[in-house]
Amino acid sequence: MGARVLFGLALLASGGTAWAANAPLRVCADPNNMPFSNERGEGFENALARLVADALGAPLEYTWQPQRRGFVRNTLAAGRCDVMMEAPIGYQRATETIPYYRSTYVFVSRRDRHLPLRSFDDPALRRLRIGVQVIGDDYANSPPAELLARRGLAAQVVGFPVYGDYGRPDPLAPIVDAVARGQIDVAVVWGPIAGWFARSAAVPLAVVPASMPTDGDGLRLTFDVGLGVRRGDQAMRRRLDQVIRTHRPQIATILRRYAVPLVRR
Repeated sequence: MGARVLFGLALLASGGTAWAANAPLRVCADPNNMPFSNERGEGFENALARLVADALGAPLEYTWQPQRRGFVRNTLAAGRCDVMMEAPIGYQRATETIPYYRSTYVFVSRRDRHLPLRSFDDPALRRLRIGVQVIGDDYANSPPAELLARRGLAAQVVGFPVYGDYGRPDPLAPIVDAVARGQIDVAVVWGPIAGWFARSAAVPLAVVPASMPTDGDGLRLTFDVGLGVRRGDQAMRRRLDQVIRTHRPQIATILRRYAVPLVRR
């Protein structure tokens, strides 16, 4: 038997799947979710998918699906694709690779307002309109919303749907646009979203990492993010881990290009 056959048998024996010659890298992604991905290939996850496919010597194929409830079930778990480009470490619906970036929630405000916000305990928040992204209408379903509620600031909160208006381009933009237009004073936004839309805002915006308060037990503002594969697909995970390890400079260049706020480990 040749080396390729032996390699394939070893992978199957270890519970993985062999990478067939000329097999595509099948990526599941959202077609309208900048700065992460879109079907024109303009997001940083699109750029990363191309880098990974090139490193593996594989053609790149997409399965497009809005990234909301049921995304993993209808794509990765259903066998329609092999990898999702964003899986926070600790994500229970997929097997994650090693992280390829670490980011955090940030405060976004207009620079001309001179609001040097870094802490949820800043007294200035009590007189400001604060934007947060919410899933429901109780404003208690994200770490920033919970931290604001613990401080009696729920009345200051202006909620923006976490999925945005999917019928328009850039559905994640409105919360940052609202800061630029003065409709709210400050927003607490996941870093990659804030960095991307702040860069193209009509007025200069400040993007400042939010510090974790001492009463944040059970909550996190900073997350390590890797790639996700089907549960138990250790062979694919190992391949992707190797690509991440050997291409960190190229990945860092992509993240800088998209103004992703990065946090050191």
